[in-house]
Amino acid sequence: MDTKKSSMNLVVAGLLLGLFMAALDQTIVSTAMTTIIEKLGGLNMFTWVYSAYMIAMVVSTPIFGKLSDMYGRKRFFLIGVGLFMAGSILCGTAQNMEQLIIYRAIQGIGGGALMPIVFTIIFDLFPQEKRGKMMGLFGAVFGLSSVFGPILGGAITDQMSWRWIFYINVPIGLLSFLFVLKGYRESANRRKQSIDWLGAITLTAAILFLMFALELGGTDGWAWCSWRIMLFFAACVVLLAGFVLAELRAKDPIIALGLFKDRVFTSSMAIGFLYNGAMIAVASYIPLFIQGVFHKTATETSTVLIPMMLGNVVSAQIGGRIATKFRFRDSMMISAIVLFIGCVLLGFVMDLTSSRLAISLYMIVVGLGIGISFSLLNITTISAVPPQYKGSASSLITFFRTIGATLGVTVFGMLQKNDFQSAVQSLPGADAGMVEQIKGGQALLDPARSAEMGIPAEALQQLLAKLGESILYVFQWTAVLPVVAFAFAILMGRARLPAVTKDQPQDREPAPKKPNQA
Repeated sequence: MDTKKSSMNLVVAGLLLGLFMAALDQTIVSTAMTTIIEKLGGLNMFTWVYSAYMIAMVVSTPIFGKLSDMYGRKRFFLIGVGLFMAGSILCGTAQNMEQLIIYRAIQGIGGGALMPIVFTIIFDLFPQEKRGKMMGLFGAVFGLSSVFGPILGGAITDQMSWRWIFYINVPIGLLSFLFVLKGYRESANRRKQSIDWLGAITLTAAILFLMFALELGGTDGWAWCSWRIMLFFAACVVLLAGFVLAELRAKDPIIALGLFKDRVFTSSMAIGFLYNGAMIAVASYIPLFIQGVFHKTATETSTVLIPMMLGNVVSAQIGGRIATKFRFRDSMMISAIVLFIGCVLLGFVMDLTSSRLAISLYMIVVGLGIGISFSLLNITTISAVPPQYKGSASSLITFFRTIGATLGVTVFGMLQKNDFQSAVQSLPGADAGMVEQIKGGQALLDPARSAEMGIPAEALQQLLAKLGESILYVFQWTAVLPVVAFAFAILMGRARLPAVTKDQPQDREPAPKKPNQA
């Protein structure tokens, strides 16, 4: 019994390390980017250091989820760790921005395997009455990584070298790899399936076109209404239609479309999409608001998200523990109400005269609203599908969360930029050249850039005030997302985790009927 418990502890430690490593790498790069640009150059390409990782992760996530259902979780978790470490080592050796972007894509492919498979293994390992607690623990990792990422990135860059923000993944990854390799004993009982190559290719291509459109749209030479961006969106739509047709005909589809007939499953996807859109808006614009209104540097605002992330951690733990006590609907409705209150506080109560303490309290409320989703949505998603589709289901919730964050950045960025530029045009002495030059206003936060543009001190203060107001406008729009999420929570109905007795099996194997033929 002690040996079994020791093996279980090894596996949990390995999974926690793997998830922390993948989640940390989404945030640790941000504070080091200025130094990276100074050393490698490539200012015009630096956004692709983030985009390459995100695109690769989004593309690979559903594919790895399906493969883990077919051939087992362990091997693909270990492959994911291996790819992530290889990408990290290569990133640390990059000699120019082009190399760094390519190596970040390799990291992203590894991350696409790690995140969904971790939660699926937890669901496989633990009995129903312990899953909520474990999901809460693992969900809290996202909040912790968001807090420590920027801080750790800045500290490593200042004290050592920017290359070590990637090298640090190697010892973490090795421990994760060895712990899971030694401790995880996976059942070999897998249903033989064929690989849906047509579905995998059309889905991958559709996601690539969508992500390229979202990442390039609105940048220099890539206006949203340009024929190239429109072509990307059109190609995405056509390929998605081809993907749906391929899945309806496939013997073993990469994504069983019939899963979306389950209201709990579909609602979980939608809520994850909406919540991550709200979270990315707050995480992106609160630091800018603090910089502009309180005249702080980027380094000084590196800890500004801690209140929200502490709320996330606490709420994720609560969400996991109440999963077996309340209906999914009730828990998510309360979560949506709390998130709505937080968004209202940021968008309608907070203003340019608000204190840092008040802003921190508002962010805690937002964090408490969002955090439940980190643990509970994984439970609702996996519990809503037959065992042979757990890997695919877990990958899909990660997929929709990532797409929600990407679309959130794009849509809220457009809203903020348009509101800011409209406000600037109303200022006395404003001209079209200045409006175009300052764009969304982020350039105003860099004193060197402001001086280079020749903006007088008094005009700069007016512009920073308008920047703050445009950010408040974004937060007002985020309040719409929890309202829609509340409606999806209602659709979950009376579903809940059933009580487990000693004589009752923890998971019931379904009839061999395929979901897309239900």
